[in-house]
Amino acid sequence: MKVLIVQPAFLGDAILATSVAETLHASGVCAHPHMLVRASNAELFTNHPFIDHVIAWDKQNGSIRPLIAHIRDQHYTHVVNLQRHARSGWITIRSGASQTIGFKQNPLSIFFTRRHVHRMDGVHEVERNHELIAHLVPGKPAPPRLYPHQTEYDYIAPYQHQPYVCIAPTSVWFTKQYPASQWIDLIRELGMPVYLLGGPADVEACEYIARESRATAVVSLAGRLSVLQSAALISGARMTFVNDSATLHMASAMNAPVTAIFCSTIPAFGFGPLSDQSSIVETPEPLACRPCGIHGRTSCPQGHFRCATTITARQIIEASKIGAK
Repeated sequence: MKVLIVQPAFLGDAILATSVAETLHASGVCAHPHMLVRASNAELFTNHPFIDHVIAWDKQNGSIRPLIAHIRDQHYTHVVNLQRHARSGWITIRSGASQTIGFKQNPLSIFFTRRHVHRMDGVHEVERNHELIAHLVPGKPAPPRLYPHQTEYDYIAPYQHQPYVCIAPTSVWFTKQYPASQWIDLIRELGMPVYLLGGPADVEACEYIARESRATAVVSLAGRLSVLQSAALISGARMTFVNDSATLHMASAMNAPVTAIFCSTIPAFGFGPLSDQSSIVETPEPLACRPCGIHGRTSCPQGHFRCATTITARQIIEASKIGAK
């Protein structure tokens, strides 16, 4: 059996997709599954122990014909499409695989050989994805996993001379992002070394938080670490504090301690933490307007953003149990 897993969505989705690869590999059904991801996420699989072929989709390139030709040349028996978009559906049905599997919500799923409903009833995304391969591998899904190379661990070693926490304070969506002023309050309450994480687009926001916290032990590493270097740093942190974002799934994939703050979205959407040591923090107020959307919004529709502003630093610290012995 030769399997291609298709998940060309954002970083967090690609990380969660590794659960399917882990399950197939561990079962022996497919020892070396292949992955199709967007080009910016291909670095996740650098030096991966069993995913030895990654197809990087440059989605800015208008034509997908060369991509489809390459996939057909691989002679896959199974293509498992975890995305619900038409272009990935077209790639799936044009793959040449005898078995094409995906979610019914994909506009082209009528042409798949097997399809399942993408349920929004409280199950985790990892479990929803597993339903696509449950006929091949019954039972529970394996957890998602990332595999930083020793070079990544060596790179972040200078930051690990004393206990520390990580904070990933940003999100693509305003309403999924705990406010900067309250991250600053949390940093002051923690009173210990903090590393701020993010991509190149997050540099300004992280530097602002580091500067305004007026804490000498706060360092912004936004834009300075690769995804796998960030994962390696998270793996050694006493705690990582995150929004409902890709960094949450990064912590899950490293089975690292994590505290997830959900503002406008809710864990019941299926994207909560999976680490053995994990906590979820939400507003204590019963807001009728929450959740206001699955993916977050660019502004609070009600104008008050109380799903975020009512969460206090003390509430986060108590939920994380970071001070517990």
